Amino acid sequence: HRAGVRARRRHARHDRAATTVREVLLPDPAASEAFGASLAPLLRAGDVVTLQGELGAGKTSIARGLLAALGLAGEAPSPSFAIVQPYAPPEVAMPVLHVDLYRIDDPAEIEELGLDDARYDSALLIEWPERAPGRWPDALRLALTTQADGARRLTATLPPAWERRWPI
Repeated sequence: HRAGVRARRRHARHDRAATTVREVLLPDPAASEAFGASLAPLLRAGDVVTLQGELGAGKTSIARGLLAALGLAGEAPSPSFAIVQPYAPPEVAMPVLHVDLYRIDDPAEIEELGLDDARYDSALLIEWPERAPGRWPDALRLALTTQADGARRLTATLPPAWERRWPI
């Protein structure tokens, strides 16, 4: 194991598939962006990556690193007000929808965004997935918590489709 990384395996009874949980320490925003960049070459159309954590935990930093590694020039804006920020070639190597569900009050509103249809040819990066409980059970789930020293602890729950793709 590399420094700052710890792995453990647990079995999720609800889906009868083994789920791998990995923890990564991200000491600063640059490390969060680098982690996002490490996901980019592994991302496929149809993938959903959820980013959970308090305000300022680094969700958008991970998304920015991933989008930059896919070729986005300049800094990706937070989709807080737009809710869905689409990216498509030639701007990026593959279609990605960066979604921020923070302002969604009713989970029924999510249906109107057309995210499930977008999965046919795009990957989804979903911030604040707790606003859509039970959606995307096959997502790579990334949860960020702030440590006392300001570093971020990322806990990744890998669905079976991600176990062989995991970057760390």
